[in-house]
Amino acid sequence: MTTAARAGLAVVLGWAGLAKIDEPAALQKIAVKGYDVMPDGAASVVGSALPILEIVLAALLVAGFATRVTGALSALLMVVFIVGIAQAWVRGLKIDCGCFGGGGAAANPHYLGEILRDTGFLALAAWIAAFPPGRFAVDRVLGLHED
Repeated sequence: MTTAARAGLAVVLGWAGLAKIDEPAALQKIAVKGYDVMPDGAASVVGSALPILEIVLAALLVAGFATRVTGALSALLMVVFIVGIAQAWVRGLKIDCGCFGGGGAAANPHYLGEILRDTGFLALAAWIAAFPPGRFAVDRVLGLHED
């Protein structure tokens, strides 16, 4: 089960990171700035670093390396996403989450669906953090996990 959870979450994180990695820095900044929670300089750094973080987490999940730590970091990232979307909704901001590229203003955001989706991803990440890494994990080969 953990192997399937790792694969599923890796696909999502990899897809999200790859969708954003080649976007212009200005667009990445607009997507983060739309949440209205940090100054311009921080939004630029977060916008540029987030796709790299997502791709690295995806690669670690595929490999099954530092699986529980990677699961916990992925869970923390999902909590940040959920809180970010929820605060935008509560504050009446009308933005595209920018989760899979794009971002910025949106006429009719779908906050509830985004929160539910990310809650499902949070559940996968929590499973990965809580349970053994699965059959096909580098952690097993390196002796970082024993049954």
